[in-house]
Amino acid sequence: MSDLTLREVHKYYGEVHAVRGVDLDIPEGAFAVLVGPSGCGKSTLLRMVAGLEEVDSGEIAIGGQVVNRLRPKDRNIAMVFQNYALYPYLSVFDNIAFGLRARKLAETEVAARVRRASEMLDIAELMQRYPRQLSGGQRQRVAIGRAVVRDAGMFLFDEPLSNLDAQLRDEMRIELKRLHQDIGKTTVYVTHDQIEAMTLADRIVLLRDGQIEQEGSPLDLFERPRTRFVAGFLGSPQMNFIPATGKMVGELMTVSFDENTTLAFPRAHGGAEDPVTSLGHRRDPARTYRAGPRGGDGPARPGPAGGSDRSGPAHGHARLYAVQAGRNRGHRRAGGARGGTAGHADATMGRHEPGDRHRPAHRRGGVTSGLGRRR
Repeated sequence: MSDLTLREVHKYYGEVHAVRGVDLDIPEGAFAVLVGPSGCGKSTLLRMVAGLEEVDSGEIAIGGQVVNRLRPKDRNIAMVFQNYALYPYLSVFDNIAFGLRARKLAETEVAARVRRASEMLDIAELMQRYPRQLSGGQRQRVAIGRAVVRDAGMFLFDEPLSNLDAQLRDEMRIELKRLHQDIGKTTVYVTHDQIEAMTLADRIVLLRDGQIEQEGSPLDLFERPRTRFVAGFLGSPQMNFIPATGKMVGELMTVSFDENTTLAFPRAHGGAEDPVTSLGHRRDPARTYRAGPRGGDGPARPGPAGGSDRSGPAHGHARLYAVQAGRNRGHRRAGGARGGTAGHADATMGRHEPGDRHRPAHRRGGVTSGLGRRR
């Protein structure tokens, strides 16, 4: 296995600065997903790692070795492309074996590796078919099998599921995760689909305009977003943003979004000088409680099978985020991107208990940090 290190990597296309000083460390055996909107530089970054694009400045190291000047075939990597790139005139067996034969491996070794890969990917019965005789999912499995037989130190996937229908994408996500658990190799996966990123990755790198906006575990980005962009990009349904104002009172940040409602947040990693611009609200559909009779105070305890021991309408819990402007502070964010984009979601989330919506504003308590509840 190999780890991956990028240091101040830049890429230009004429006057377009596609990748802007990216710093990134991916440990051995990790499943890292590069995610972001179209044009953010994720595929360009992957192609530079693969050696298909030159690095204009900075260093890329695989397994501790700087590979900037190495050809793709010398980097000990295997790549799966978006369009499969299968040879139409070769059988499935010959497509998978092509790279091994190009490396002059013995035919017995070639046959053994192809057989192992076909059994792992459940395509053993397709060995004599041609690409035109396969479904989209089967073609993708063949493309993955061609990468797996290389026994490379790192696997690169460039949006491999984007051409598949929704149901097949769900099935292939399961297959890819199982494959990674079986082979245990470092995997870098590019997608614009946040669902793929959240379900596949043990480490997410969210890019925007050629820079890393935030990187970390899926739960870390979802629950502790560092910028408004991160907060709005990840999660389904998307976060709602309500105009708000706020100020520091001791160690608490008080946030007001109408004349009668004020919430108190503990200060997280934002600065007291950063003005609050909005309040982010994300519904938590995983936990639903029912209010007491006639909307009485206090949350009901969840009853058996997701029910409740009180009557009344159901209310989902919600997470709240105080969003600060935080412009041009020049702080260094995780992964190496620098400040200057709009807003940090700094005062972290809490949850509204359903009973709180019926209380007057002056009786409402502050929101605890992390996953705490309102008190």
